[in-house]
Amino acid sequence: MPELPEVETVKRTLIPLTVGKTIQDVKVFWPNIIKRPADIGMFVQTLQGQTIHQIDRRGKFLKFLLDEYVLVSHLRMEGRYLLQTTGVPLEPHTHVIFEFTDGTELRYRDVRKFGTMHLFQTGEEERHSPLLQLGPEPFSPSFTPDFLAGKLQKTARKIKSALLDQTIVVGLGNIYVDEVLFRSSIHPERKASSLTDEEMKRLHGEIVATLREAIEKGGSTVRTYVNTQGESGTFQLQLFVYGRKGEPCRRCGHAIQKTTIGGRGTHYCEQCQH
Repeated sequence: MPELPEVETVKRTLIPLTVGKTIQDVKVFWPNIIKRPADIGMFVQTLQGQTIHQIDRRGKFLKFLLDEYVLVSHLRMEGRYLLQTTGVPLEPHTHVIFEFTDGTELRYRDVRKFGTMHLFQTGEEERHSPLLQLGPEPFSPSFTPDFLAGKLQKTARKIKSALLDQTIVVGLGNIYVDEVLFRSSIHPERKASSLTDEEMKRLHGEIVATLREAIEKGGSTVRTYVNTQGESGTFQLQLFVYGRKGEPCRRCGHAIQKTTIGGRGTHYCEQCQH
């Protein structure tokens, strides 16, 4: 699933391709992707004539800012946007098409059909699911070491599971939690509440630094992720633990281990993480 760096990269590549374009029509081939409104005809009718003024990101969600509405899009496992000229044959698994007045189309492809779209009146998107319960952005002033410590000290969960909780801080998924914990020298099976003040500060710093580095590299392409222009990220080339089971640790040389925590595959170095 694309995590914060990948979604941020998609956002940045979408902006020059779509901002300023006006939606002439919308075609929906797989209605289950549209979660709000439930009436697909209303979804289409509402978007007709709307212009895209900006694209923002909230956690792992894209926000298309229109004249009077906000379209909230979650890519989930395989979702991908592609700008194409009208009339070019559709690629397989194309489920939603936004036709623009200039003869181009923004096409949404999703092999697994897990992606979602919610349409809200401007200003309502943060008051309802799926954005309502989200925690702070990792780069926001409100996400401080004290805030993180306050959240983690209240839970009995393992630190791996706690960091995947989007109500604590948004954007972290399986890849980056594993990487952040390695960089922080914290074992993924530690209870979140057991971390010392020093470890909390180190963890906070590595969350911010790791995500910034990943954004600079265009995200991590470990399966099928590419940005809107079909380009792969490169951060996976410097991953310390994720996807490296049995390979030597880049710090100490011991073999990287893999276990399951909260149903998620988890990579770590038993020598470097305590």
